[in-house]
Amino acid sequence: MKLQKSILAAAIAALPFACAFAQALPDSLMSAPGQALTDADKANILDKLNNRRGAAGLDSDHSYKITSQHPGTHGQRITRAAHTWRGLRVFGSDSVIVSDQNGDIVSESASNRREGLDASRAAKAGGKGAPDTTPTVSADEAIDLVVKRVAPNGTHRWKPEAELLIWPVMKQVRLPSAGNKSDAQLNAVDVEDVVDHYELAYLVKTRMVNNKQLVYRDTVVSALTGVTIKQWDALETVTGTGHSQYNGDVPIQTTLSGSTYKMLDATRGVGGTFGGMAITNANHSPESNPQAGSIYTNSTNTWGDGQQYVNGGSTTNANGQTAAVNALWGLMNTYDTMKNVLGWQSLDGNNTATYIAVHVDTQYDNAFFEPGCKCMYIGDGGTSFNNLGSIDVIGHEMGHGVTDATSNLTYSGESGGLNESNSDINGEMVEAYGRAGGTGSVIPNTGNDWVMGAEISKSGQPLRWLYKPSKDGTSPNAWSSTLGNLNVHYSSGPNNRMFYFLSQGSSSSSTSDYYSSYLTKTPKNMTGIGNDKAYRIWFKANTTKFTSSTNYADARTKVIQAAEELYGVGSKESTAVKRAYAAINVGADVDEVVSGALAIATQPNNVTVSAGGTASFTVAASGGTAPYSYKWYRNGSLISGATSATYSFTAQAADNGASFNASVTDSASPAATVNSNNATLTVGGSQTERVVNGGFESGTSPWAGTTGVIGSYSGQTAYEGTRFAWLGGNGTTASETITQDVAIPSTVTSATLSFALHIDTAESGSTAYDKLVVTVKNTAGTTLATLATYSNVNAASGYQIRTFDLLPYKGQTVRLSFAMTEDSSLQTSFVVDKVSLVTQ
Repeated sequence: MKLQKSILAAAIAALPFACAFAQALPDSLMSAPGQALTDADKANILDKLNNRRGAAGLDSDHSYKITSQHPGTHGQRITRAAHTWRGLRVFGSDSVIVSDQNGDIVSESASNRREGLDASRAAKAGGKGAPDTTPTVSADEAIDLVVKRVAPNGTHRWKPEAELLIWPVMKQVRLPSAGNKSDAQLNAVDVEDVVDHYELAYLVKTRMVNNKQLVYRDTVVSALTGVTIKQWDALETVTGTGHSQYNGDVPIQTTLSGSTYKMLDATRGVGGTFGGMAITNANHSPESNPQAGSIYTNSTNTWGDGQQYVNGGSTTNANGQTAAVNALWGLMNTYDTMKNVLGWQSLDGNNTATYIAVHVDTQYDNAFFEPGCKCMYIGDGGTSFNNLGSIDVIGHEMGHGVTDATSNLTYSGESGGLNESNSDINGEMVEAYGRAGGTGSVIPNTGNDWVMGAEISKSGQPLRWLYKPSKDGTSPNAWSSTLGNLNVHYSSGPNNRMFYFLSQGSSSSSTSDYYSSYLTKTPKNMTGIGNDKAYRIWFKANTTKFTSSTNYADARTKVIQAAEELYGVGSKESTAVKRAYAAINVGADVDEVVSGALAIATQPNNVTVSAGGTASFTVAASGGTAPYSYKWYRNGSLISGATSATYSFTAQAADNGASFNASVTDSASPAATVNSNNATLTVGGSQTERVVNGGFESGTSPWAGTTGVIGSYSGQTAYEGTRFAWLGGNGTTASETITQDVAIPSTVTSATLSFALHIDTAESGSTAYDKLVVTVKNTAGTTLATLATYSNVNAASGYQIRTFDLLPYKGQTVRLSFAMTEDSSLQTSFVVDKVSLVTQ
C-alpha cells in the first residue's frame, strides 16, 4: 500500500480558503508503453550498474534494487533503482537510468546518500560508518509502537507495513563560499544536504481510520531502540454529451452496452480495475473507507444537469450525474494532454487505466488520489466548496499519479513541496489544453488562470496562486533555509512561481504581483517561453531525472539539464530556466540570450543506403562565435571520434533504424551548444548479420580464446554501448586472441566484414613492437588469409572503421581471428568493437 494524495492538507483543511490549498516537438514525445521488465532485462541492468561500482568507489556491499520502469523518448526506457547496502534499501538514495533499445545505459541520474556506508573500523571510529544490520526491535513491535502513538483507537484501512532499511540522517551545511552570509542572504545553492550518520530503522506505513477521519502516516522508527526518528503525513490531498457544472456542455466518451450507456471510456487506457477509464458512484461511502461503487449508467447519452449536487438527493439522476460529467471530462483532458503533447499514456506511461469515484462521503470538502488503486476520490463539497471536480483539481490529483509512477518524490520537506508543485503545474496545463478544445499536440498559452481551485470555492477566491503564492497568507514566494520545515502545500509555492515565470515571464515593476527582486540581470523582466515548452521541460525533468529526495537546488540542476537536452546548451529555453529559478532565490541570475545566438542552420537529413554502402550525415550551424566543434550521437549515445560537421561510416544491416544527431558548440566564453534534430538511417536490401554478439554487449559467448579481454573497463571506452574487446595494454610480454566461427552461405552475392578499432600506445618511433593480426582461418586453424596487421605505429585518437571483402570465402565456415602480441615493455592497446559480417 502506498500513499494517498488529496487536494487539501488534512491538518489545514478546516482553515479559511486562503490557507487551505495549500509549438509541437515530435522528437520529445515519449515512446509507446513498454513491456514490463523481464528477469533477463533486470539482470542486464543490474549487471551494468554493478560494473560501475568500482569507478564510484563502492564495494560489493553496495548494490541496486529495481523499483519501476516506464517509457522514455526515442525508444529509450527509464528504469528506477533504489540503492542498497548489504541488501537493505538506503532511504532517499536512488538512480534514474536511461537505457537504449539494446539495454545499454545512456545516462544515470542519482541521488547519492550511500557513499559514507563503510563497515571499516576507521569509518566507525569517525562516526560515519554503517550501522549494525541486525535489529533488536522486530517489525511487528515497530508497527505496534507507531499505532499506539498515531491512533491507538483507530482501525486499519490497509494492512500496515514495516520495511527494514538504512536511514541517512541528513543535515544542511553551508558551502565555504557562503560562510560569511547571513541566513537571510542564503541562496538555495549556498547549502547542501549531507549525511550526518546512518541509522538502522523501519519505515512504517500506517493507513488508519480514527474518529471517522483518514489518518495516514509514514514513520521512521529506530530498529535498535524503537524511538521515532521522523514522521510525516502521507495523505496527499488534491462522446456523448454532458452538462457539466464548470464548463457548460462538453463531449464525453462513453460505451454503449446493449441499450445502456456506461461512463466507461475504453479508448483511453487498458486494464486497471474496469478495463478502461471509468467514472464510478461512491454513493456517499465514508471518507474513512471510500468504495469505488459501480460505473455510472444511463438510458441516453445525455448526462447531468450542470448544477451543484443537492445534498441528500439521488446520486444517479441528472443532478447526481453532474459530478460524474465533471470527472469524466477532466479525466479525458488529463489523459489527452499528456498523450497528445508528450506521448505519455495514462498516469504510469504504460497506459494503465484509472478511474474516479464521485460522491464520496456526505458534504465532503476534499478530493484525493490513492496510488493503491491509481484512482481519485472526489467529494461533493460542503461548508467551503462546491463539487471538487473542476478540471484543474482533477489534473492536480492525477499529477500525483504521474509522480507516484516516476520520481516518487518523498512527501515531506522540499521534495514534498516539489511533489505538490508538480500536481499544480499539471492541473494548470490540463486546464489550458482542455479549455482550448482538448486537441492538438501543443499546450496553448491561454486558457488557464494560474490559480488553483477558484471554481470550486464557494467564496470565489482561489485556493492557491501560482504567480504569487504569498497571496494565500502563508506560502512563501522564494526559497529560504527553513522552506523544508513547512507543510508541503506551502513549500510548493516557490516552485509554482518558478514555473509561472518560466512560462509567462516576469515584470520589472516592484509593485507588480509578477515582480521578483532576485532578478538583477538584463532585462529585469525575464522573458517566458510559453506553456508548451515550459511543460515539456518540467515533465522531462520529473519523469527522467528527479529522484525521491530531489530538493530545490537539485531540481534546478535537473530542469536545466532537461532544457538543454530538449533545446540545447545556451538556448533561450535553458537561460529561461536559470532565470526562473533565480527569481525564487535558487541559483544566480543570468543575462538573457541576445540575437545572433548559436543555432542549427541545416539539420541532418534521413539517409537510405544499401548494406556495405556509406551513410553520411551533415549538420551546419550559424551565429555564435566561430569556429565550431561537433559531436555526433547514435540513439542518444556519443560516437567516439565523430567530431566533424559530417559523420560517415559503412552501414550494415544492424544499423537499420538507428537515429543520429549532432551537437554543435561555439568558441565563445562561456561556450554555447545547440542540438540538431534526429535523422534516421534506413539500410536497404536483404542482408543477414552472420557475427553473433559482435558488439560484446551480451557477454563473451560465442567468442573463443582469451575472452577475459571482453568487458567494460576503465581506461577505454566502447565505440557503441558499454563493452568492447581490449587486447593488449599490458606493458609486458603477452599474447591474446579472440575468435569466432562464421558460416558464409554459398548463395550470397556479397560478404562484408567490418569492425571498429582504436589503437593507443606508450611506444614511440616507427618500429612495430606490438601487433594485432586480423586473419581468416578455416575451422582447423589454418590461415586462409591475413586481412591486416596493425601495430603501435598505427596509433590514433578515436575509433576507425575497418572493412574487408570476404565474398571469396562463400560456401565455407571461416574463423575470424584477432591475435595480439605485445613485447616486454611499454603498452599498446588494440580495442575492438562492433565486429560485423553482413551477407546479401
